[in-house]
Order: sequence, then structure tokens, then C-alpha cells
Amino acid sequence: MTRVYLTIDTEYSSGLANGACPVDRTENFARSIACFTPDGPAGITYQLKMFERHGIRAVFFVDPMPALLWGIAAIEDVVTPILNAGQDVQLHCHTEWLRLAGAGSPLRGLSGGHIKDFDFDEQCRILDWARDALVAAGAPKPVAFRAGNYGANNDTLRALAAVGLRYDSSHCPALVGTGACDIDLGAGDQLPMLYEGVIEVPAGCIAEAGGGLRHAQITALSLREMKAAIRNARNTNTTSFTLVSHSFELINRRKQAVNRVVQRRFDGLCSWLEAAHNIATANYRGTPPLHVGETNLPRRAGQQPLAPSVLRTWPRLAEQAVSNIFY
Repeated sequence: MTRVYLTIDTEYSSGLANGACPVDRTENFARSIACFTPDGPAGITYQLKMFERHGIRAVFFVDPMPALLWGIAAIEDVVTPILNAGQDVQLHCHTEWLRLAGAGSPLRGLSGGHIKDFDFDEQCRILDWARDALVAAGAPKPVAFRAGNYGANNDTLRALAAVGLRYDSSHCPALVGTGACDIDLGAGDQLPMLYEGVIEVPAGCIAEAGGGLRHAQITALSLREMKAAIRNARNTNTTSFTLVSHSFELINRRKQAVNRVVQRRFDGLCSWLEAAHNIATANYRGTPPLHVGETNLPRRAGQQPLAPSVLRTWPRLAEQAVSNIFY
């Protein structure tokens, strides 16, 4: 049985809060969390409805840092519907909110774009506060973490272990060398592993023509590619596969309109996962990922990324063009 971890980074937009025309908490929630559109909501309430319809277990990585600006009630508005739907809430963290918090911040004096920009002790302070804020908003004590923009480093993993979080999912093999992550792991490190005191659970990926990798995000892969990647994980006896999405991923936030291309992918994925053979959705609260030490596999054994195929790649490129032009 391969477990699919469908993870939703659930976050208010610091850009909307700090842009040329900053928006208040209510509008930020409408545009980043609920994602209200003329065709109805397409954010977490829509995602939760689809998960319930198809029996999907998902993981919502919720960022509590906006509470620095708006108070815990802003995070309660996010956490409550997720928990009421029986889904898993874990910890996310965008440290750019520290700069917006001002002199009243309990983390006064700390400012940086990514959690990796802080030393070990500072990261422990941030994670302690963020964990406690999430719990104050009604969430169970988290056991897993993902850094905003994947912007973590080895000190982040050590800090997570020090404050009592067991799992991290900030390593994205497809973005090694190009993204914000500075965890000392490579593109070949694609399976959950014990590392720096925590279990690192990498984001999924597929192989690209020319030797690169593409990350398993709903905006980055077609439905055909996601299904093929998950089947490949099952067929290579890989115990888990992690997909990434966001609370706002089904809309164009500039136009505040549903992106029909991405929505069809999401809907199709939920429907397919419900019926897939020897594949089950899972979360960190009930069935956390197994690491390679628990599966008796060496660190880089098991899954080989899905091989490139023009029959999958070209339709995705066509879809992306349609999405970019019309949505």
C-alpha cells in the first residue's frame, strides 16, 4: 500500500498585507483562504468539500504567523473549518510576517524572509511561538512542519527536534539548487529519512527530459502526470508520495477567478484517489510516513522517479499555455 500525502500550504498573503494597496484581514482571508469568486468559493471550503465527497485524508500546513499582526482569531478562522471536517492541521511558517508585526511583536527584533535566515536559537524561538499560536487557535499540538517557500536549512531541522516536532517536509528534490531550501540534501534524496534528528519527508517529483526533475505540485503537473507518478510509487513499492498544493491554488488571485485548468486537475485527482488500487490517502496525525530505516531500504533505494514521456509532457505544456492565457 502506498500512502499519498496530499498537503495544502494554508496561508494568508503577506504580499497582500504589505503591497502598494494593503488589504485588511477580512479581504486577505477572502482572497487567500476562502478564495471567494463570482462562481463561489474555491479555497479551503471547496477543498474540504471535495475531500469529504471522495473520502480523502489531507494535511493542511497552516501558517500562524499572521497572528502577529491580527491576533489568534485570524488563525482560528482557518483552523476551525479544517478540524470540523476531520482533517489534519500541521505547522507552516512564513517569517516575512515578522517585519509586519512591528514593535508589539512577541518576537521583537527578529526579521527575515525565510526561517533559514535565523540562527538556531532564533529559529527555536520562532518555532516555539508558532507552535503555541497554532495550538491557541484550536489545533492539536503539531508533529510536522513545512517552511514557507521551502526556506529551511539544517538548523531548522535541529530546531524542530529541539521543540518537539518529529517530521519536516521542506526538502523539495526538484528545486535543489534553484529554490530557497538550504537543507543539505540532494536531488537524489527522495524518500523519507531520519536526518538531523527529525524525519525528513521530501516533496514528490517526476523526471524531466534532459535529466532534471519537476516537483509534484497541482499547478506544476497535469492530472495524467500525477496519476502516473503515484502509480509509479506504488509499483516500485514506495511507501509514500507527497503532493503539494495551496489554499489559493485553484484561483487566479489577481483576477479573483477560478482557474478551470487547475480545478479540473484537483477534482480529477480526488475522484481518482478514491478508487485507486493499493493506494490510500493519509495524514501525519493518524498514519505518518515511514522512513527508510523502518522499511529496511537504503536511503536512496525504492522509488525511481517517473520517467519522462512526451505523451504526458506535451499535453501538460498545452494545458499550462491555456491556463496562462485564459486564467
